Amino acid sequence: MRQKSEPNKKYRPGRLQAREDRVGYLFVAPWMLGAIIFVIYPLFQSFVFALNKIKMTPKGRISTFVGMKNFTNIWAEDPDFVTKLMTYLAETILAIPVIVVFALMIAMLLNGKIKCRGFFRLIFFLPVIIASGPVMNQLTDQGAATIPVMDATMIEQLLDQYLPHFLAEPIGSVFSNFVMLLWYSGVQILLFLAALQKIDASLYEAAKIDGGSGWECFWKITLPTIKPMILLNAIYTVVFMSNNEQNDIINLIYTTMFSVDGGYGYASAMAWMYSIIELFMIGVVTLIIAGRKDEYEKNIKRHKKQMRKQARLQRKLERRRVRHETKRRREQRKAITTK
Repeated sequence: MRQKSEPNKKYRPGRLQAREDRVGYLFVAPWMLGAIIFVIYPLFQSFVFALNKIKMTPKGRISTFVGMKNFTNIWAEDPDFVTKLMTYLAETILAIPVIVVFALMIAMLLNGKIKCRGFFRLIFFLPVIIASGPVMNQLTDQGAATIPVMDATMIEQLLDQYLPHFLAEPIGSVFSNFVMLLWYSGVQILLFLAALQKIDASLYEAAKIDGGSGWECFWKITLPTIKPMILLNAIYTVVFMSNNEQNDIINLIYTTMFSVDGGYGYASAMAWMYSIIELFMIGVVTLIIAGRKDEYEKNIKRHKKQMRKQARLQRKLERRRVRHETKRRREQRKAITTK
């Protein structure tokens, strides 16, 4: 006997889309659950800690609500945080252009037609894998972060003579940790490589046919094209330098967390203040890099604005013409009926 075939199921409009959405939510659910447990809840708990004075006793944790006192004490009674914060800001401002420019230069060299490109890419990315955590601390203690032929101490002394101390100290720190700063550029090199490989080669060919030099091609084609990646690398550099093991403020927060005078509450307030300042710094970097729009984009927007203005004027004239035509026909019909 022939079995009856099951009738085709008729899906209502949007039912397939709803099923696909449920599958998507199912795939996203582990990440959302992890974000709630390991990110959102710890952030909320740390903010609650920042509003309390916490003491660890054999009987457990004792919390005493103090409001915003921990935040005010950071600026009024803790000179170490303010001093190290100013040093961190100055060092980061100086290190960002060094790391980003070096990463762009190396990426452009590795993007060229050279032998053993894969090997050189591995060489520049290897410090990101190896030189982290305790390994970086050991290399820094042994003086591997400085250039051997460069006397960093003499440079710092010269800077102290001609510059204020709050400027001489971060600049000297950049010279003393110059190699370590270059070690931080592995990820940025890869991001720049990905951006450079996406540029259409026909743009360079057309520019060279028109007589453009390599320097002009860099300023007119390469740099505007990879501008979003420059912003990304700058933000990544700020975040990385703000959270690595060599940051004095991070070490200060760790030390304060287990100290008698500080505790979890005071350290949490310090971490929140540091995070707010870091977000503010990211915003400043974003405004500096992405705030200035390209002249070509400005001309395009100006042209689109003029086209919209002309379109509105054309619609206005068309509506006026229709009104006049309607009025004329009405007058003609009225004249005919009166006759």
